[in-house]
Amino acid sequence: MYNYNLLWKILIDRGINRSDLIEIAGLSPTTIAAMGKGAGISPKVLERLCQALDVQPGDIMEYVKS
Repeated sequence: MYNYNLLWKILIDRGINRSDLIEIAGLSPTTIAAMGKGAGISPKVLERLCQALDVQPGDIMEYVKS
């Protein structure tokens, strides 16, 4: 399971809502919804997020042992 609280905090700090993230990172609403539930994402999605927000993977997600 993954925790994306770091990503959600970045979005809040930058004044970006999830709809904006979908547009700027080229993601689907389904992907964002899955992330909200702690689902893993593909390397391509991770790359898009990192490029769109100018961050590293560890800046936006954490692995949580279940």
